[in-house]
Amino acid sequence: MSQLSSEITRVFDTLLGEAAGLHEPCFQGQEWTYVKDCIDTGWVSTAGSYVSRFEEMLRDFTKAKHVIATSSGTAALHAVFAGLGIGDGDEVIVPALTFVATANAVTYTGATPHFADIETTSLGIDAQKLRTHLTDIAEQRDGKLINIETGRRIAAIVCMHTFGHPSDLDALTTLCDDLGIDLIEDAAESLGSFYKGRHTGNQGRVATLSFNGNKTVTTGGGGAIITNDDALAAKIRHLTTTAKQAHKWEFIHDEIGYNYRLPNINAALGCAQLEVLPTFLAQKRKLAEVYKEAFSTLEGVSFFDEPAWGQSNFWLNLLMLDQADFAQRDDILEATNSAGFMTRAAWRPMHQLRMFQDCPRMDLGMTEDVYGRLINIPSSPQLTARFENATA
Repeated sequence: MSQLSSEITRVFDTLLGEAAGLHEPCFQGQEWTYVKDCIDTGWVSTAGSYVSRFEEMLRDFTKAKHVIATSSGTAALHAVFAGLGIGDGDEVIVPALTFVATANAVTYTGATPHFADIETTSLGIDAQKLRTHLTDIAEQRDGKLINIETGRRIAAIVCMHTFGHPSDLDALTTLCDDLGIDLIEDAAESLGSFYKGRHTGNQGRVATLSFNGNKTVTTGGGGAIITNDDALAAKIRHLTTTAKQAHKWEFIHDEIGYNYRLPNINAALGCAQLEVLPTFLAQKRKLAEVYKEAFSTLEGVSFFDEPAWGQSNFWLNLLMLDQADFAQRDDILEATNSAGFMTRAAWRPMHQLRMFQDCPRMDLGMTEDVYGRLINIPSSPQLTARFENATA
């Protein structure tokens, strides 16, 4: 075990006192009451009052005009791409550093992921570098942006707010406006994050959220689509409910749709979680501040802070080695996990996965560098109680 691995493990031991998961769900509100109500009344599936209540609560919090609850964040992404008419013969720009669902959902429509590099302020797409790349390989033809190397239409850019840190949305919006393509925000990790005072998901044409068990709030499994586009919201809501036309008894479906509606029992859990969301966000910010101070004196590693242009929810806190060093990174991961403190590396870059290795991409030097430097660390909101007790 290296000296740095020992020092990082010691910090966790001092602050947390005992084993800690990466991001565990926290249930401290009305979760049992609301879920039991679903069971008692029999409203456990996709019909029920908690679904609409959950959507309304998300609208109130994010200030988005429309919210459509879905069965998962991945389903939300797929429905967005389908709603925008993206499909076979198209390419979608996605970051090479992202969870695999972002790229997977592109392929569900028949389209092809086109991987973009990141910048180190937010770990989001590097808009300037992407602009240079697209200038070199794309041109406008009949109102469409065409990749001259593949002949496919470049339909949209998907930015991902990595670990809850808001991407450079102004730069990405300007790029999309200049190119005449849509900006989609993969906000799966950024509920409670703001870009220049506005909640993430409101600047692109449409955005998606995730409420998996490890997210800031959870519905057990679930997601949502948020947009301020009336027509697109209506289209996506129709698609996510099997494209069924309203009728008292007839089953009339007017196009291929998807059974992506969030069940009521999951929404009930989510309603209780959203009621406590401000507390979660305050606890996570406090945890981040303590980590920032605790790791400030260690040489060779630093705490990754929020970008100046936004306010992060600090969904997953992370450390960055000064230099990419897979041996050092893995030694730290081994030491901390062996001591009971769950840490992990960043997702393997998309272009290094077998199924995506032949997809179009720009130079991904920064993505590959960050992959060798990044370490996620325990980030559950309830951990604040532990370090308060340990330092009392």
